[in-house]
Amino acid sequence: MIPKLTPEHTLPEIVIAFSQALQSAGFTGDIETSYAARLAVATDNSVYQALPQAVLLPRHLADLQLITQTAQQTQFQSLKFSPRGGGTGTNGQALTEHLVVDLSRHMRDILEFNAKERWVRVQAGVIKDQLNAFLKPHGFFFAPDLSTSNRATIGGMINTDASGQGSLVYGKTSDHVLALKTVLVSGDVLDTAPMPVAEAEKFAAQQNTIGAIYRQVLGSTREYRSDILAKFPRLNRFLTGYDLEHVWNDDLTQFDLGRVITGSEGSLGFVAEAKLNVTPIAPFKCLVNVKYDSFVSALKNAPFLVAAQATSVETVDSKVLDLARQDIIWHQVKNYIEDVPGKTMLGLNMVEYNAEDEQEMQQKVAALESRLQQALAAGDSGIIGYQLTYDLGAINQIYAMRKKAVGLLGNAKGQQKPLPFAEDTAVPPENLADFIMEFRALLDSHGLSYGMFGHVDAGVLHVRPALDMCDPEQEKLLRQVSDQVVALTAKYGGLMWGEHGKGYRSEYGPAFFGETLFNELRKIKAAFDPANRINPGKICTPLNSKDALVSVDGVKRGFYDRQIPIQVRQSFDSAANCNGNGLCFNYEENSPMCPSSKITKDRRHSPKGRAGLMREWLRLMSKQGVDVLAQEQQLLASSGGLKNFATRIRNSIGKKRGEADFSHEVMEAMEGCLACKACAGQCPIKVDVPSFRARFLQLYHSRYLRPLKDYVVAGIEQSAPKLAKMPGLVNFGLELRPVAWLLEKTIGYVDSPLLSVPTLAQRIQHKYQFDLTQLQSLSLAEREKLVLLVQDPFTSFYEADLVADALSLLEKLGFTPVLLPFLPNGKPQHVKGFLREFAKTAQNAADFLNQLTALGAPMLGLDASLVLVYRDEYVKALGEKRGDFEVKLLHEWLVQQQLPALNSSEKYRLFAHCTEKTALPATEKSWQQIFSKAGLTLDVVSVGCCGMAGTYGHEKQNQQNSRALYDLSWQQALQQTDLQQVLVTGFSCRSQVKRYEGQKPQHPLQLLLKLL
Repeated sequence: MIPKLTPEHTLPEIVIAFSQALQSAGFTGDIETSYAARLAVATDNSVYQALPQAVLLPRHLADLQLITQTAQQTQFQSLKFSPRGGGTGTNGQALTEHLVVDLSRHMRDILEFNAKERWVRVQAGVIKDQLNAFLKPHGFFFAPDLSTSNRATIGGMINTDASGQGSLVYGKTSDHVLALKTVLVSGDVLDTAPMPVAEAEKFAAQQNTIGAIYRQVLGSTREYRSDILAKFPRLNRFLTGYDLEHVWNDDLTQFDLGRVITGSEGSLGFVAEAKLNVTPIAPFKCLVNVKYDSFVSALKNAPFLVAAQATSVETVDSKVLDLARQDIIWHQVKNYIEDVPGKTMLGLNMVEYNAEDEQEMQQKVAALESRLQQALAAGDSGIIGYQLTYDLGAINQIYAMRKKAVGLLGNAKGQQKPLPFAEDTAVPPENLADFIMEFRALLDSHGLSYGMFGHVDAGVLHVRPALDMCDPEQEKLLRQVSDQVVALTAKYGGLMWGEHGKGYRSEYGPAFFGETLFNELRKIKAAFDPANRINPGKICTPLNSKDALVSVDGVKRGFYDRQIPIQVRQSFDSAANCNGNGLCFNYEENSPMCPSSKITKDRRHSPKGRAGLMREWLRLMSKQGVDVLAQEQQLLASSGGLKNFATRIRNSIGKKRGEADFSHEVMEAMEGCLACKACAGQCPIKVDVPSFRARFLQLYHSRYLRPLKDYVVAGIEQSAPKLAKMPGLVNFGLELRPVAWLLEKTIGYVDSPLLSVPTLAQRIQHKYQFDLTQLQSLSLAEREKLVLLVQDPFTSFYEADLVADALSLLEKLGFTPVLLPFLPNGKPQHVKGFLREFAKTAQNAADFLNQLTALGAPMLGLDASLVLVYRDEYVKALGEKRGDFEVKLLHEWLVQQQLPALNSSEKYRLFAHCTEKTALPATEKSWQQIFSKAGLTLDVVSVGCCGMAGTYGHEKQNQQNSRALYDLSWQQALQQTDLQQVLVTGFSCRSQVKRYEGQKPQHPLQLLLKLL
């Protein structure tokens, strides 16, 4: 029996009072004070962890003003705040033990766009790729290109002065900011934009907060102009720390106060809105992938490529390439980065050209090709080959691989993981190769492995040393390496924080700036934030303040993780290894990644959020002396009993009375999961929420009663065959309003699916029957035509026409199909955490299917969500007892067969099941190959989750989210297509379309049969 878990950190009274005061004042945003909500923003993509007191999520500018104005009241003046955007920072910039002000959930509006003047005005929570998707039809884009562009917010980009790929041509964020609207801690709204010096002087003459700010920044930047120019490095990537140089234009006639806000890491105020200039999209692109025999060769060759007038030069090392090869992303790019026969590719430079004039670009590409050919002939440059592509889709996919490298490094095997803490060093590009050689020697001296990738054209290379933060000795090594890297970058004329900001590395700021200039930064901080209330400790503290800067020695996630026994961490490695890269926050409507996160915009309802909650739950369990693994084994071996049942009743009564238990907060997050497993395929770390969710549900319900719907769902494979004996009567009952009302009220189940009439048995009339003895007596020639169709509960009992059509199709193609007897697969049990029952179901099915392997006949299934259980959950549950049987999906087998030419001039459109296309990334391509063999045209439609996901869409509590997910991508795509041309692979997806469109689309196999 698991204990009741009480969070260690309760809410301070002042925070409760502040929350109440905000609500009374008319705050319209969200205020989240639960332990789970605070934990969800206690980490970012860094090694650090800090639990905030609360999370404030304003809806608009007025809410931001209310926060700051209310905070000015005497009783609240000890409260401090930190702005937060996408939470993708690698150095803890947005982490705080105070109050988080998160602008990413609600403040996501694009407010105004002027194509003629080439600018756009947005709220701070707008995501970078969201903005570019809006701009693309108009022929523009927002240029700074980050690896985290599908979840990084504009506010976060402004606060870290983000740059990324192509910065030599496009610059960094500050080069594109035309105006800012910033809410100060005083409650004042500060509007900044370039202005004549005389106008700035007028502001400075005002006797108020804004006047004091202008006076201080004007004074500091004028008086110390020569010092600033001498101290600030001549690098493309000088980032964060109050840009004292660029508040002035070159001839000192224009002044822009906003330049100290860009790169300020949220330490001066809350950026609410930004006016940005936008860049025309260059219509012509070419990517040259240059391959090398070593990473050093790739680095040394970079200046040669930059000199070839490339737009950008990106690089990755062999470690990143090897990790990419093991990821879902590789199948999209492997044809464009082919291995060189007889050579080993250990480095890759991606050289991009883009232009508005195609001829101009072709001349540059031709000149580079000529020089590459010469280098290959000479054989002394390390170049072993190159490939060109002009295909825009391919170029985007290759860059997606490069962007994913950030997360892929975190998927390295073993306890030591490549970590971001000294990985955005910037040195002059001509010094890069020598610098990296010495950097590598430094890491080698500590016996550390590492991965590298980055922007060699700008002298920025991301080097991530691998450390185990659960080992206190290796945690000390982080400090030692950090100190050494600071000194090394200084030696080569660079700096440690070339791209990802300072954050917890702010302690190195004074040494870099020098006492004089650093004191000017502190004076500026004092003018904006005299009491050090906004992101305290980051960049600097106000002059005369005794507050300390944050340090690389700050509390790290490993401090908490090491409190979980290593055996438990290893058993729950999917949750333990999440590094916070945040790819699960992908905003894209057509991405299958984490539907619940996409639709709720709640960080708890994401793989990162759920993994964090699971880790904390395991930690608290361990602190209470509970052996989680022993508990699991006990539950797998025993069903409990009356004594346990009585205890669960008492606990459930306490739950209804409002008794606190952190387990309930974890449960709330787990219940929102659709169990689609897109995370397991899409996440670079392979965080598999449904797997650890099932284990949590089993443990949770050893303390609390299960809802009735869990038993109904888990038992569907046992009940469906019985109900199918009288389908007409069952369907008649389900269609009665009182019955539907009763199901909704008692079980929480709506829109119950109807059984197939006629049933499968009635459709096939004893044809295709299974007889093992008869099959074993078949000749070798007969066995070569034998195909075994594995049943699943959804298609066999609720879509019997599909199973019958599959059998007919196989027969028409010249094969001998046999329908195997229905045996429960166990997925519904697994989804609801009935793991003891699932193990028995899985062993029973595995024993039967293993008997059939001797026949040598392919075993095929129709529904991906169930077939894939044989490959994943069966392995985890049964281990070696699973055996070696293999069940393929129809398309995996069909793509290898010969097909007759079929006659149809129609263009068909494929909508693939998200579980299927994330676990089997070749799915859509396979169906296209199948159709092409038959002389048919099949276009793939990019869609996210349909919102059904098994029984998720039938549960009353999920109705709003289920419909919203359907509307997000499926409805829009279907509205553009005749439903007769729509082909859908997933049972859930077809059911959802029928639910909202009134007509069920065909499975691709049904169209093939029809045309045959």
